[in-house]
Amino acid sequence: MIRVLTPRPRPDWQLVVPGVLLLCGFLVPAAMLLLGQGEPAFNSADTWWQAFAFTLHTPFWDGVNAVLNLVGYVGMLVCHGLLAIALLISKRPVTAAFVVVTGVTALALTQLAKAVVGRARPEGAKVLTDTGSYPSGHVSATTALLVVLALLMGRWWMTALAAFGILAMMISRTYLSAHWLSDVLGGACLAAGIALLMWWRFRNICIQENASTGSRPTWRARA
Repeated sequence: MIRVLTPRPRPDWQLVVPGVLLLCGFLVPAAMLLLGQGEPAFNSADTWWQAFAFTLHTPFWDGVNAVLNLVGYVGMLVCHGLLAIALLISKRPVTAAFVVVTGVTALALTQLAKAVVGRARPEGAKVLTDTGSYPSGHVSATTALLVVLALLMGRWWMTALAAFGILAMMISRTYLSAHWLSDVLGGACLAAGIALLMWWRFRNICIQENASTGSRPTWRARA
């Protein structure tokens, strides 16, 4: 854990400005859905993308997306919990709190938005879904975990993996007709914005905590 985590200090504006803009990217479509009663200005883009997604269906991709459906929500929440436990074991309680608070906040606001917006899902979903299409819970949970990992690890390759994983989950949810295109975009914006703003508040203590833990001699060094 000491070698893996290399969180980096960043100026406030590099976290606050993108975080606020991402939250606006979630709130504006939500307001348009509420005011437009389910027929927002971007409805044509949603229907076009949904029609295009139908052309991609093959048995192979059906199997791949069935796996993504299983790991994208419950799997991400479990990974959030395991990550927090690993951080506690490695004596990083504040960093563990950052992970938990980010995950819980993203989950709570996603479910609240689903209930408030009350958007209907696309027809012909290939998986069982709950009520409320906007935003996507699978994309929100996946984005929250992967952005947290990218921030904590501070490596370019983890950022690239996070971007790939989020994009894959976004495509998967529309492939399965579980969400509209705007739903997955909204879920990604919501969770990423929350993660950046939470990191803005937690980062200094987390970086100090990681440095102090990393400076302690290991049991091998003591031996």
